Amino acid sequence: MTISRRNLFKAGIAAGAALSIPSILRAQASPTDEQTVRMVIDNLSAFDPVVSSADATWTHATAIYDTLFAVDSNFAPKPQMVGKWDVSDDKKTYTFELRDGLEWHDDTLVTAADCVASVRRWAATSPGGQLLMTRTKDISKKDDKTFTITLTKPLGVLLDILAFQGPFIMREKDASLPPTEQVTANIGSGPFKFNQALARPGASFTYDRNEQYVPRKEPSDGLAGGKIAKVDRVIWDIGLYGDKQTAIAALQAGEIDFLWSPPLDLLPVIESDPNLELQVLDKMGSDMFMRINCLQPPFNNVKARQALLHLVDQEAMLHAAYGDPKYCRTVISMFGNETPISNDENTGWFKKGGNPEKAIQLFKEAGYAGEKVVILQPTDWGESSNACQLLAATLQKIGVDAELAPSDWGGLVARRANKGRVEEGGWSIFITNEPEVILGSVISDVTLPMNGEKAWFGWPQNEEYEALRLKWADVETLEERKALARKMQRIWWDYVPQVLVGQAFGPIARSKALTGLIGAPGLVPMWNMQKAKS
Repeated sequence: MTISRRNLFKAGIAAGAALSIPSILRAQASPTDEQTVRMVIDNLSAFDPVVSSADATWTHATAIYDTLFAVDSNFAPKPQMVGKWDVSDDKKTYTFELRDGLEWHDDTLVTAADCVASVRRWAATSPGGQLLMTRTKDISKKDDKTFTITLTKPLGVLLDILAFQGPFIMREKDASLPPTEQVTANIGSGPFKFNQALARPGASFTYDRNEQYVPRKEPSDGLAGGKIAKVDRVIWDIGLYGDKQTAIAALQAGEIDFLWSPPLDLLPVIESDPNLELQVLDKMGSDMFMRINCLQPPFNNVKARQALLHLVDQEAMLHAAYGDPKYCRTVISMFGNETPISNDENTGWFKKGGNPEKAIQLFKEAGYAGEKVVILQPTDWGESSNACQLLAATLQKIGVDAELAPSDWGGLVARRANKGRVEEGGWSIFITNEPEVILGSVISDVTLPMNGEKAWFGWPQNEEYEALRLKWADVETLEERKALARKMQRIWWDYVPQVLVGQAFGPIARSKALTGLIGAPGLVPMWNMQKAKS
């Protein structure tokens, strides 16, 4: 074999990894169970999808819980736990009957009472659920398998709301907890069971095939259809998430099968390995953005938020975050580049290279008086971490007292819920991303409401905008939605609840032996995947 710089680099990574791979991974990897899939996805620190909207939480929930409806590959709503449903002539009463064969992992039957409690708890925090409750007269059990939702006013998008980021169904006793209190039992009715005995927080979590699960008869299609677990066990490795070089070495050595978001500068290493493959699961990509705390100084002043809009150089931020421009591009619409409602309304702020002079002027008009700006930096997510460092340096360059607050993603998720001042453990900015397809779902996307205390982290509030957003449920044609989206975007970029960094199309890396992966925005469904025998 001819020794090239690339092969030498690969050998160096593998040699270093052999020394640094945690002992728990080495123990799991030898011997290898042919029907066990080992995945490095994200840092799973919150397990309740009502309490946290983190992608890791929702991947966990998708494995162990089931849903009333689900979206297919065209994002159309399809029944999942529901066997039959109908709507009254006046379009105000929906009746749902559960399909046969639904059992909890503790071997008790799923009932309509579980569904009622789950819908109510989910609706307290979900934008779609909050809209549903504004038009709901009653949600009640009819019998053990049937429940109804009675409305005060027709809601044509009801099934879409239940299917697109709708409620994960939990046991009634779990769903009876307040939406601010995390459910920790991890007992669902989905295709995989959470193995509590093998849970190793900070290291790994294990999911076993639910032998009692009865999938739908329809073929798997997006998140809809038959959820067939084709492997016996999935081990979610947490310990390797913050060390991508070691994770790639483990992937090459066959000790893991799947790596979420490999560093772009190491993609050539993966591409050159005949046993590995890169795959873009989410064809529309994700939009990275800076979420701003609108409650605390200095960004409780709209001029300071507008200053950030002018300060950001998207191309520089994307280069810091992702490196290779092949996988990213700039974006100016709050609805992304690819959705049917993307538009250019009120986007005159965008300028190649940013506009630092305008930012300085706006900070001065905001009365900025040297308040500390705390940027939450997730050290185990390289792209966001790099973007945070550049943002801090850019703010410091124009005289803003910016400070990084490094932690893993789990720490960031915990801290971003703090509404207090930075001196009290609060925050000013964090950088995250959202699958672009979700940005086109105005009713369901958690980042789009501006309803104050009920809004997503940052808690923006604008009544005029909210009135427009809630009209979305009643407009029917694409042209009406486009017109409404332009009005919303005009207010959005005046208020500035967040600032765009750019759009990215990052691939996952996997063993060629692992096939059948479902492309879903921000999620890694565990069913349908299969692993070829070695």
